[in-house]
Amino acid sequence: MDSTDSQNGNGTRHYWFLVTFLVLMSALGSFVNDMFTPSLPAMTRFFHTTIPTAQLGLTTGMIGLALGQFVLGPVSDHYGRKPVLVGSVVLFIIAAVVSVFSPTIYFFIVCRLFQGMGASGGYFLARTMPADLYSGRQLARLMALVGAINGVAPASSPVIGGITADAFGWKGVFVLLAIFAAVILLVSPLVRESLPKGRRTTVPVLKSFKGYVALLRNYKFMVHVSFKGVSLGLLFAYISAAPFILEDHYGLSQTSYGLVIGFNALFIVAGSMTALKFKPLKKAAVIGALVLSVGVVAQAFALWLVHSIWIYEACMAVILYGLGLIFTTTNTLSMNEGRGQAGEASAILGIAGYIVGAVVSPLVGLGDVLHSTAIVFVCLMVAILVCAWATRRIAPDLDS
Repeated sequence: MDSTDSQNGNGTRHYWFLVTFLVLMSALGSFVNDMFTPSLPAMTRFFHTTIPTAQLGLTTGMIGLALGQFVLGPVSDHYGRKPVLVGSVVLFIIAAVVSVFSPTIYFFIVCRLFQGMGASGGYFLARTMPADLYSGRQLARLMALVGAINGVAPASSPVIGGITADAFGWKGVFVLLAIFAAVILLVSPLVRESLPKGRRTTVPVLKSFKGYVALLRNYKFMVHVSFKGVSLGLLFAYISAAPFILEDHYGLSQTSYGLVIGFNALFIVAGSMTALKFKPLKKAAVIGALVLSVGVVAQAFALWLVHSIWIYEACMAVILYGLGLIFTTTNTLSMNEGRGQAGEASAILGIAGYIVGAVVSPLVGLGDVLHSTAIVFVCLMVAILVCAWATRRIAPDLDS
């Protein structure tokens, strides 16, 4: 371990415990959307509603994740990380259990808002706590490690969600989510507070929201955040459209859908680990954008004209590998730039992706889902290339 570990009292054993706990917290943010996507077609039928209305469950979940991070960022900088973690997980458990008794799709959609707000605590703390303890390449290694291991979350959650939905219906998915959150809550007392009292903000919490203004004026920080945001938006567009493309169009069962999406997620893991090989680190994101663009152009053509599940899968593998390169890089560069206000920085970083995701998720369901998905993918690709160009013009943040 390095000197930073020693200063923070983190031995090897606690380091790996911290990695495991960060994975669990980050996984909750992935599970809140990924685990119930296999149930979307079935829920559309259960509530006698339309595809875009059912997809609003994804949208409101993302809005909740964004709102939660906006509020909890300054709160965690003032009161510490652990109180925020406990409170947010309790909120998630309550919202997940209540959603099981939803009488209408609109009641369910409101529950999803509170689920997102609850899941936001663990999700943004999984980025904030590493920035409390590390910087530079050490931060990059930890975040890449957590990101790679956490690739199991998007890889496994559709599988688990599909199997659970086939066995117990969509309600079983949310019971399982509540149990997973309860496990995090039970383990949380063993986690050390990463933000000592001496480093917490002393101004009243309401006034500390002004810290967002300084970060929003930080050009390098906002370039990295925008890059992550539009890239995450592309991932959410894929997640939102995939159940209807793979289940309704290509005829896969919920379980088979989960297995396919789980396999695809491994390409994000591969991209995340490959990113660490680049020097300077930002080069990985630029290359990732170019790789992704090749996949998007091919995918748009295939969705519009070819209609082959094998070509769909091949194109998604390329796209997701490019996203993996981008995610590790933009996460690290954003948090390294904003680590002086880690709570607010992590909140802005998370909010950016969910704002884009909340907008694009219903759009992929408008009209012909294949055509609308192709259009959304191409539009987001253009935004990603613009961000890659801006990133390339910035002096390297991390050279070693």
